[in-house]
Amino acid sequence: MPNISFSGLLLVAIAAFLAPLLLGLSPVHRLPSVVLEIVMGILIGPSVLGWVRVDLPIQILSLLGLAFLLFLAGLEVELDRLKGHLLVFVSSGFLLSFALALLVGFALYLTGQVLSPLYIAIVLVATALGVVVPVLKDAGESDSSFGQLVIAGAMFAEFGSIILLSLFFSREATSTGTKLVLLGGFIMLAAAFAFVMLRLERSMLLAAVFQRLQDTTAQIRVRGAFMLLIAFVALASALGLETILGAFIAGVILRLVDPDRMMTHPQFRQKLEAVGFGIFIPVFFVSSGLSFNLAALLASPETILRVPIFLLALLLIRGIPALLYRPLVGGRHSIIAGLFQATSLSFIVAATQIGLELHLITTATSAALVAAGLLSVLIFPITALTLLRQKKNTMPSSD
Repeated sequence: MPNISFSGLLLVAIAAFLAPLLLGLSPVHRLPSVVLEIVMGILIGPSVLGWVRVDLPIQILSLLGLAFLLFLAGLEVELDRLKGHLLVFVSSGFLLSFALALLVGFALYLTGQVLSPLYIAIVLVATALGVVVPVLKDAGESDSSFGQLVIAGAMFAEFGSIILLSLFFSREATSTGTKLVLLGGFIMLAAAFAFVMLRLERSMLLAAVFQRLQDTTAQIRVRGAFMLLIAFVALASALGLETILGAFIAGVILRLVDPDRMMTHPQFRQKLEAVGFGIFIPVFFVSSGLSFNLAALLASPETILRVPIFLLALLLIRGIPALLYRPLVGGRHSIIAGLFQATSLSFIVAATQIGLELHLITTATSAALVAAGLLSVLIFPITALTLLRQKKNTMPSSD
């Protein structure tokens, strides 16, 4: 057995524990704990105090955290919402976002700010579904027509950005055409698996066994969900696709084949969130802080300037297309939707790690992108909620 130290992981666990605790004790408006988790990782990591470096235990748990993060994001995808006129609006918004992202990417490339315009476009077109959904739930808007529109737009952006990243920038050195074929095969296998699972759901014997074992030490549904996650991560890796795609699709499939959760196993989702957000996901974000190169970010004024440039790019790329929602929710709410859609962090953190491995970005650009993502989570949701409360406190307008 290799000689492995868990002292670094202990400090990461302490940081993960303190982040939400400190936010809970704070009298000011509560921020997403992910922001403080990354900041604490920066503080205890090589960039500041130098107490912890990413070693093998941290790396393994961090990878599982990333997988769980995308898995739980996939669980938020309600495919039945993406239909009819709502699908037309959010898909049109995403296509416009991607077109704007390409323009921004090429502009940054021509000015020498980035190395790959297409990669930067994909990074900037995502929305932090895992941040937007809880914020809308806390505001009591998740079930409203406006909230459903924002969530649908965030779902489409998250799904689209993961597909595009897997298609064009996988770690496997294969052509885009080959990746497209592999991606099609992967989706077909996922659909076939979902079909088989839906058929098995109708088995009275199997359903009875699952219900009997779900709350015992067997925790059969949690084990099955973890098996599903690892299976699709392994399948994506075997096909040369990004593992984050496999994790995300696993969550989508579980949501699809588990329609009666509130009747037969209402605690199942809470158990998965407890495992993910309680153990693995915080390690991923603290580890991201450990890997954050603060020195590269502060090395030159040019690099620091990239942070507000990327932040403005997020706002323009995801904010402007939200104006297409005006016929559905009005002008003011379309602006609020744009602010929510411009919130992005989780995908940026994951994508920059891939970009560094493939030499698509420099460490300075990676640090600037993550810093912009942190600022987007700090600024855009709070601004959107402020405008939303102002709207509720005033008479309805004609916009």
